[in-house]
Amino acid sequence: MVKIVGVKFLNSCKVYYFDPQGEEYSFGEGVIVDTARGTEYGVVQVATKEVSESEIVQPLKPVTRRATQKEIEKIKENEKKVPWVIETSKKEVEKLGLNMKITGAEYVFDGSKILIYFTAPERVDFRDLIKALVPILHHRIELHQIGSRDETKLLGGIAPCGRVCCCKSFLPDFKTVTIKMAKNQGLSLNPSKISGLCGRLMCCLEYENEPYAEAYKKMPKLGSEVITPDGKATVIGNNMLKMLVKTKMSLKDGTLSYNEYPLEAVKFTKKGEQPKDDDGEDDKN
Repeated sequence: MVKIVGVKFLNSCKVYYFDPQGEEYSFGEGVIVDTARGTEYGVVQVATKEVSESEIVQPLKPVTRRATQKEIEKIKENEKKVPWVIETSKKEVEKLGLNMKITGAEYVFDGSKILIYFTAPERVDFRDLIKALVPILHHRIELHQIGSRDETKLLGGIAPCGRVCCCKSFLPDFKTVTIKMAKNQGLSLNPSKISGLCGRLMCCLEYENEPYAEAYKKMPKLGSEVITPDGKATVIGNNMLKMLVKTKMSLKDGTLSYNEYPLEAVKFTKKGEQPKDDDGEDDKN
């Protein structure tokens, strides 16, 4: 077992494990830690506890110390300046006629530089922008180009489901989402129905994909012919939650009959096999 403390950083939903170095940290405490980006301020989300070694990636970086009240106040002051930094950057971008959109900014912990995030359809030469901003902001400037998903994670917003975007509220990392996941779940393939605010496929399509994918393999294909207890019919839909097959059947009088059957009551072609009637004979009609 290894002792850890879980820390979350500004604009991030992910909790990172650090070595508490024998100290006991409580939820909500501000701490100073060493990261790949240098010294940073974070807030404790998981109080000091023991976890198995399989849950961590060694080596753990250390928690340097608790943040002082003065440091916390300075961080809050810098956060209040961020809207001004963004607005100033937007004005300079407009003056220079650059094809880029400023989406966010943050001060590094020690206040030595400002990180400014932007989106753009292609690479942008922003050297003139940095030259224009340094005399105004009085800091070193670093510009980082981000994608549409990162932009939504940074800005947040209300998703089509009516809740705050997953990437902003709780999702620690982006996972691969494919159009096949929407097909597995029987969803409309209309982009406006399955896309999030970022314009990409919604992250939530991945959450229940595994059970839907298993159910999808068991269901007959839409438009295929199946043998039901009432005769031959065409599949017009599948309810994968209840494992029901929706069918359309032509009756002798020319009318159409629509029915739902449990999956186990329906026979259909699987991997090149021919459908069979109730007597077990191959259906050749």
